[in-house]
Amino acid sequence: QVQLVESGGGLVQPGGSLRLSCVASDVTFSWYTMSWYRQAPGKERELVAVIGRAGGSTSYGDSVKGRFTISRDDNKDTVFLQMNNLQPEDTAVYYCNAKWGETWDYWGQGTQVTVSS
Repeated sequence: QVQLVESGGGLVQPGGSLRLSCVASDVTFSWYTMSWYRQAPGKERELVAVIGRAGGSTSYGDSVKGRFTISRDDNKDTVFLQMNNLQPEDTAVYYCNAKWGETWDYWGQGTQVTVSS
């Protein structure tokens, strides 16, 4: 059974940094487009960043451009999200997503990121 396990969330002060990780199991990781989404209380889930197969392409939500960086290590079946200059509006549960075509679409359980002084 495919599993995605996120880690690295926590409490950080405004202007601080965190690095999220998502490890995949029981999946041919390199085949999948990997994404990070987030959902704040009372808001819809939004796309944060996407990285294509073999890391060939990346894209970001407008609110995180220039501050967040997505990367992947196919040897470790892991995708990362480096988050710099965090702001209170970045507070959310962050979810990892793995997608291949229209059929295979998997989600992690989420990791909480709280930005507060």
